[in-house]
Formats: sequence, structure tokens, C-alpha cells
Amino acid sequence: MAINFFIGQIIGIVSVSVSVSTVFLLIVANLVSRRRESRVQEAAGHAVLITGCDSGFGHHLAHRLDAKGFVVFAGCLFPEGAGAQSLVRQSSSSLKILKLDVTSDEDVQQAKKTVQDNLPEKGLWAVVNNAGISDWAEIEWSTIDDFHNMVDINLFGCIRTSIAFLPMVRASKGRMVYVSSIFAFFNCLNMGAYSVSKRGLEAFADCLRVEMAGFGVKVSIIQPGNFGQATNILRMKTVRDIWEKLDDERKQIFNRQYIEQANEYFLSTCKSGFKDADMVIDAMLHAVTSSRPQYRYLLVSTIDSFFFKAFPYLPTVLTDAVFSFSPMYAKRKAMLYSK
Repeated sequence: MAINFFIGQIIGIVSVSVSVSTVFLLIVANLVSRRRESRVQEAAGHAVLITGCDSGFGHHLAHRLDAKGFVVFAGCLFPEGAGAQSLVRQSSSSLKILKLDVTSDEDVQQAKKTVQDNLPEKGLWAVVNNAGISDWAEIEWSTIDDFHNMVDINLFGCIRTSIAFLPMVRASKGRMVYVSSIFAFFNCLNMGAYSVSKRGLEAFADCLRVEMAGFGVKVSIIQPGNFGQATNILRMKTVRDIWEKLDDERKQIFNRQYIEQANEYFLSTCKSGFKDADMVIDAMLHAVTSSRPQYRYLLVSTIDSFFFKAFPYLPTVLTDAVFSFSPMYAKRKAMLYSK
């Protein structure tokens, strides 16, 4: 979510509050994680599995990897849908569409069998865990089913797919790539369920990276910022959608006027993000093909990058105070309980 409205203020806080040792750690981390010129993985004879190829990042990546000569297994929720069929029309015969609902054990096991039966000579080089959903709501507007659905797709879907395909990737000493989000570490208003799913995903990927290092498998995490316009991941909903889920007590606390303001703010923020996905696709390609992939790819604007690189190192009192600079946060405080 865009944070340009308070970047100036937070820079002032950071310059005063971050210790010399923290600054040193940031500099070292930046040097270590910086993209370096490196050998590119040869595509011929290697396969890549991508989940969530109906649209968005996965769809674009499937095109790019196919053009580079990889055998691409494109997992789609709707293999007969418009997105999957456009991949078929616009790609080579080396791209294969798989029916793949990452929440389904049956789909994942069938996809595994199909991949095993159609592997090129050098095997499965990479799995890109891209399938995911997004939604926004304050925690008290959500139900336990909302959290279950989010986590089942964004976290357990990735775990389910990883466990199934890891033996093949381990055999080729390849790559595991996970599409996370800045909301894995940026605890923002209205993104509770999404943040839970992405923070869990990063914990899983971090543990996997340590375990796989001994096998020569590299694990990378992609952290996109505001790319809502470049994909169709964002779920647009009306004030009525939110209001009708609330019981009488919550309707008195979160009045309709505030929900209208929050909805308008969310929509306008989404429209302020990146309009194309090139930055994300380039990072995914680097993670799959470079001999020196990064552990994490933070994909935000140059202005926002300073803030987001510093954010995980700041004390909680400062990270919580950040939101006082948001005009929406101030409106929220004033409007709660109002008639």
C-alpha cells in the first residue's frame, strides 16, 4: 500500500532513532542482497512449474519462461478458462496447462504425476509458488472462515505444493520461489488476514532455505509492493458487502460513514500503484535463472525502498507511530462510535 504521504516524516524519525549498529546492518544486508552479474541458468532441457497462471504474475512469467526455452508447467485453477487458453494460443508446444487448485490434495498429486510423466531430460529446475488471493478488512469485520480461506490458499497451498515437488527440485539442485508481499512484515491497517498468510509463508520459506542449502537448492522470496493495478488479485467489494457482514454491535462501532471512507481510501490507494508487472516478473526470472539469486526481492518504488528496508529494524513504538501520519488513520479515530 502506498505510503508516500508520510515518507518525509518517517525519514526524520529514522535518522534520529536508528542506532549506528542498525545502520551498519542495513548497509551490509544491502551489499549482500544486491543483484550481481552472474551466470544465467541454461533453459534447454529444464522444466519449471508455476502455480496461479490464470492471470497476473504467473501468467506473465509463464510467457517469459516459455520464450526463454524452458518447459513450462502452468498451473491454472480454470484450465478451460480465458487465461489458460490464451497461454495455449500464445505459447510454444513446450508449455503445458495443468489443472491445479493448490488447496486440493487430489489436484496437487495429479499435477505431480503429470509433471513426472512429462519431465524433460534435465528434470524439474524450479517451482514458483505464485497462486494466491488478497482481501482487505479490519479484523473485526472478518470471520474465522475469511482467515481460513486466506491461509489455506496463500500458506497451506504453497506448503502442499512444495512438499509434493521438492524431491524433483532437490534432484536437479534447482530453485524454490515464493511470492509473498510487503505485508509479510508491514503490519498495516485492514490487511490482517493477508499479513497472517504472508508472514507464515515467509517463515516456511526461510526454514526451507536453511534445510535445502545442504542439497544445493536455492530458495527466494518475492516481496511485491502495490501492484494491484497490474494484476487482478485485489478483491473489490462494496460498502454494502462489508456492512451486511457486521452484527448490530459492530455496526454501532464501525459506522457506515467510516466504512464508506475506508472503502474509498482503499480503492484510491490501489489505483496509485504500479500499472505493469515488469519489475516483479524480472525478479522472478532472476530468482529462477541466476546462479546467484537473492534471498529476498523487495519490489517497491525507489522512494519507498528506504522506508521498507528500515521498517523491520525499527522498534515497535516507531512502527506503530507510523500510522499517525496517515490521514485515514486520523479520520478512523474520530469516526469510531459516531452516529
